[in-house]
Amino acid sequence: MELRQLEYFAAICKEMHFSRAAENLCTTQSNLSQQIKFLESELGLPLFDRIGKRIALTDAGKILLEHSQSIFEHVDYAKRAISDLKKMEGGMLDIGILPGDGDLLFDALLIDFHKNYPKLSISVTETMDVYEQVLNGIRDLGVTTVPVKPDERISIIPLFHEEFALAIRSDHPLAKSKTIPFDQLQQLRMVMFGAEHQMTKVIQSYCHERGIVIDTPIVTSTLSTLLSLVNQGIGASILPRMLLDYMNPENIVAVKLLNPTPSQDICIIYRTDKFMGQAAKLFIQELQSFLQSVMNHTGRSLG
Repeated sequence: MELRQLEYFAAICKEMHFSRAAENLCTTQSNLSQQIKFLESELGLPLFDRIGKRIALTDAGKILLEHSQSIFEHVDYAKRAISDLKKMEGGMLDIGILPGDGDLLFDALLIDFHKNYPKLSISVTETMDVYEQVLNGIRDLGVTTVPVKPDERISIIPLFHEEFALAIRSDHPLAKSKTIPFDQLQQLRMVMFGAEHQMTKVIQSYCHERGIVIDTPIVTSTLSTLLSLVNQGIGASILPRMLLDYMNPENIVAVKLLNPTPSQDICIIYRTDKFMGQAAKLFIQELQSFLQSVMNHTGRSLG
């Protein structure tokens, strides 16, 4: 059994038509048919049922197709590993992150990372579907909340435990408080990210559990706008405590929320059955090191 024969077989399965598959493979239909006959002869079973001009997979064909896909993945893994070995510091890396996380995790990190590894090409995409895109092979790495019941192919590297705090203008009466009850949020005018934002989803779930409604007359999609609105006294907001401590925005104070304290766990995810290149390994190391420096700066510890 040759890899080329499996590639021919997979091409026919994709089109379910010999002539179209032959055209896509830039070969003749007679050569394609001959290779499939060789394959069927070696296996001792037909792979296709030929019904007039139509074809359908036999049970043997379905089994071979399933295992062929696994073989192609392993071959691709080997090619990428060898290519990465030759490049060492080169390569491309596609990362998915939750909306807003770039403000804390990536803006400063990417600048330093590019200076240290200028040969690496990095693409960072904000999306609410980080887990799904990594699972489907669209992204090499994902930085997201820890998934519940992850697929067995997904590996998880914990990064930190993230708490959310009330961000409020420093001259507001509540700014003098070290803590406030979560339920007190319903007495404030709030400015928040949109409903699709992960942070907003977390807060809304806590509100639903408590049976309270938060007044959010203004919604924005950018952190800079949100901080500007808080700074102008338009309303208060809820943001990651680590982000507020790290950025230390002027005229804005972080107040701890109690009963409950909203939080989530952030991690890196990747597919264990896909080749992890040197670029991905280096980035994970740099991200962990960067986060540790942020924790040291804010006087916190990685969770």
